[in-house]
Amino acid sequence: MRIGIDDIARMSEQALLAHGAGAWQASEVARAVARAEETGNVICGLYYLESYCRQLVSGRVDGRVEPVVTLPRPGAVTVDARFGFAQPAFSRGLQPAIEAARACGIASLAVCHSHTCTSLGYFTEQIAAKGLIAIGVTNASAIVAGPGGKRPVIGTNPIAFTIPGPDGIAMHADFSTAAVALGKITKAQAAGERIPLGWAVDRNGKPTTDPAEALSGSLVSAADYKGWALGLLVEFLAAGLTGSVNSLDVKGLKAEAGPPHDLGQFYILIDPDTHAASLAERISRVAEAVADDPGVRIPGKQRTRLDAVEVAPALWQLVQQLAKAGTTAAG
Repeated sequence: MRIGIDDIARMSEQALLAHGAGAWQASEVARAVARAEETGNVICGLYYLESYCRQLVSGRVDGRVEPVVTLPRPGAVTVDARFGFAQPAFSRGLQPAIEAARACGIASLAVCHSHTCTSLGYFTEQIAAKGLIAIGVTNASAIVAGPGGKRPVIGTNPIAFTIPGPDGIAMHADFSTAAVALGKITKAQAAGERIPLGWAVDRNGKPTTDPAEALSGSLVSAADYKGWALGLLVEFLAAGLTGSVNSLDVKGLKAEAGPPHDLGQFYILIDPDTHAASLAERISRVAEAVADDPGVRIPGKQRTRLDAVEVAPALWQLVQQLAKAGTTAAG
């Protein structure tokens, strides 16, 4: 089925409202869901909507809470999400963080004690739209073991960065520091498919192509020790600088009941003209070289805005049920 992006946002908002979210909070989350679908990031789009609704009903996420914004230092903004959704908390902190970056040249934005932010790049692209370089990190429930290990210690722990250019986004990347996003494993399991070797190990630390074995075992880091080191850096920034919990202390993100996620997201905002006004020139130099090599591209440079996307009929039917039936649909 081909569904309009505006319809995805509208139906997602209705579903969230029907399950107890506040008006402006539901709007912020629905906008993120629609944007994920629009950019092809289906794992972070409608795929998550039912769990959002279930967790609103169970109380695992507070959909009506008002985030609290503080400015502990001139170049720092802290937002306490108070166990609510990450999207409304980020929305409240974005403008103060932009102002701080412009005043200081560089600033940090810490979103604390939030529900999973799902698509991290959704937030960095908003910062870059204001002309600032954006780097963001967040952690998740423990599912990744260290190289040679078998015990999950950190989450898929993504990092995202977006660099503005003179004619829009010059570069945008958003990726897990694990070999694969957890959602791809669960989707493979639901479809009865095998997974590629190199994505995960079983509970004994042996490589596996069975998604069930992977889910009872561990994912592995991208690029072995390099991805492991980067995942640890993300963990320390996302949890340690926000006062939120470690991946070890978060129950599965889509689990209906249980303690709030209590996760953190940490962003660095940089004014590109602070030290030297040469960013656009240096980007152009690289872009010309890339353009001369067919098949190579700068990540995110060719992103387009879509009016509609393909959605599986069963998934869209579920979305409609969630929007119409309220709490009974989630049961």
